[in-house]
Amino acid sequence: MAYMHLKLVAVLLVLASAAVLTGDATPIPQNKAQLQQWFRANVAPLAQRKGSLDPALVAAEAAPRVIRVNKNGGGDFKTLNAAINSIPAGNTKRVIIKLGPGEYREKVTIDRNKPFVTLYGQPNAMPVLTYDGTAAKYGTVDSATFIVLSDYFMAVNVIFKNSAPMPDGRMKGAQALAARVSGNKAAFYNCKFYGYQDTVCDDIGNHFFKDCYIEGTFDFIFGSGTSLYLNTQLNVVGNGIRVITAEAGKSVSDPSGYVFAHSRVTGTGTGIYLGRAWMSHPKVVYAYTEMTSIVAPAGWQQNSIPGRDKTVFYREYKCYGPGSNIAKRVPFTRSLNPTEAGHFLSLGYIQGSKWLLPPPAL
Repeated sequence: MAYMHLKLVAVLLVLASAAVLTGDATPIPQNKAQLQQWFRANVAPLAQRKGSLDPALVAAEAAPRVIRVNKNGGGDFKTLNAAINSIPAGNTKRVIIKLGPGEYREKVTIDRNKPFVTLYGQPNAMPVLTYDGTAAKYGTVDSATFIVLSDYFMAVNVIFKNSAPMPDGRMKGAQALAARVSGNKAAFYNCKFYGYQDTVCDDIGNHFFKDCYIEGTFDFIFGSGTSLYLNTQLNVVGNGIRVITAEAGKSVSDPSGYVFAHSRVTGTGTGIYLGRAWMSHPKVVYAYTEMTSIVAPAGWQQNSIPGRDKTVFYREYKCYGPGSNIAKRVPFTRSLNPTEAGHFLSLGYIQGSKWLLPPPAL
């Protein structure tokens, strides 16, 4: 176990060194009041960062195309699927799809050959994209209301929802995703995700969530994404065994993992687990996060598979609230030390200086 821990630390230090070289190492401040200032300084607009961003992204942002979708008419299209179908395969320009208010009952996929797409709703009238797909009908990962496979995706002020009923513990195939993020370099700003089991498949690639809300019951954030969740509320509903994360790291060198910074764990009842070892090497960090009394004293679900106590990477760092007391935590987790925290608590964790942009001003 000691050898594996040292090997993991060595891998993290190498990655942290790379972050320094790319200018991603400015740490997320512990004082939440400084968070917006930190974001504005480190995720500046395109005009200030052309020399550091991916060249393909810089070229794509030169002349964005805006498509207007309004379900009641008055836009270019009445459905989101029609708007996405209008984007050519091999797209190289930013396409901003402005969604009018209301509920769009659609099952939507953005294919890999359509990068640089932005979904944009108004913050005071957020559009709702909803569908009732389940694993029984589509398979788990394809049950999602919204699936993005392409790179450089962004969503701003959008609600993603799976309206399938809450699993009752008896029905097979009841998993029902609100969203699946399978493209690299994706960002979500002020978005909300509603579901029960498996709400968000944070599948693969570097991802960023800021000022979001995610609701579910069991494993409601799962997958192999390398993701930073900033100022995001994790709201647990339902009853029975409830677990927030099932991060799917598969080896000690797997770069994937979830970092929740300045976030909030809320919900109903008690006995909520922060994560479980669905796969052999999950990596999950909670830092500067408020944990209400719903969090179980043990914090993390006991591992049912022998040996995973030695391979999980579960860490907490300067969290607060009645659920943050680590005195009775499971023995296979501990607090981060400041050196380790530096790797996780910066945009370097998701290589953000190369691709992350603020939401557009429309």
